[in-house]
Amino acid sequence: MQSFALTVKCKSTRGIVAAISAFLATNGCNITDSAQFDDQETGNFFMRISFQSEEGKDLTTLSENFAEVGERLGMDFSFHDEAEKMKVVIMVSRFGHCLNDLLYRWRIGALPIEIVAVISNHFEYQKVVVNHDIPFHQIRVTKENKKEAEARQMAIVEETGAELIVLARYMQVLSDEMCQKMSGRIINIHHSFLPSFKGANPYKQAFERGVKLIGATSHYVTADLDEGPIIEQDTIRVSHAQSPADYVSLGRDVESQVLSRAIHAHIHRRVFLNGNKTVVFPASPGSYASERMG
Repeated sequence: MQSFALTVKCKSTRGIVAAISAFLATNGCNITDSAQFDDQETGNFFMRISFQSEEGKDLTTLSENFAEVGERLGMDFSFHDEAEKMKVVIMVSRFGHCLNDLLYRWRIGALPIEIVAVISNHFEYQKVVVNHDIPFHQIRVTKENKKEAEARQMAIVEETGAELIVLARYMQVLSDEMCQKMSGRIINIHHSFLPSFKGANPYKQAFERGVKLIGATSHYVTADLDEGPIIEQDTIRVSHAQSPADYVSLGRDVESQVLSRAIHAHIHRRVFLNGNKTVVFPASPGSYASERMG
C-alpha cells in the first residue's frame, strides 16, 4: 500500500475534519496519523494527515476527487507521496559543521532528501561534496557581481528542480528578489537564539552579557534579515567559566541539530506558514527511522 499525506489550510469552520475523514474513508483510504490546529486569533485552520490508499487510488485521482470538498470549504490543500524525496540545494561558505552533519544524515537515510547540488562562494568543501557524488558549484559573490551570481544560483535551482534551498551557514545576504521568488522555500540557520543577539558575532555578544543559555534558530528566509518565520529553536546551558571559543564550539552542535530538525519538518510537510509565525506539527511515527545505522 502507498503512504500519502494530505495538508490543508483554510478558514476555521464546522465540519472540516468530518468532511476530510469521510472523503478518505469513501475513497478506500485508512488514516495512520493526524494533527490539526485551530488558531483562535487568526481564524485559520491547519491539518496534516498521513494515510494509506488501501484500494490503490493514486495521488492524481485523489486530488481530483477531493477538489469539490476543497472548494466547498475554501481549502488550500495538497496531496503528497511520502516515499518521494524532496530535491534540495545546500549553500555553504567556510563553516562546514552543518553541511557535514546534513551529509551524514542524508547518507544514512535519517534525512530522506535528494541533494541535487551544493553551492559555495568558496572551495573549502568541494572535495567532501564531490566524494559524495554530489555536484559542487563554486560561485564567487562580490558587491559588483551579486546579481549575476544569484542568477547563476537560481539557474541551478531551476535546472535541478530543487524545491528547497538550505543555507548551511552561507554567509551572504540574499537579495529581496531571490527571497520573494523562493518564499517559504529557503531555510536558514542562525547562530543565535533569535531575536536576541543578532548580527555577525552573537556568541561574543552573549559572552559579554554573561548569558547562561546559548542557542540557535532555524527560520524561513525573508527580505527582512533574520526576521523570517521561525521553524525550530534549541538551547544549551553555559557557565561563567567558559570562554567565547567554548560558546562557538558548543553552539555548532546546537546549530547542526536545529537545522536538521527544521529540514525534517519541512520535507515531511509538517510546517505551515501562519502570518509571521509557523505551525509545526509533530513528526509521524517512523519518520525519524534511518535506512541504516552508521
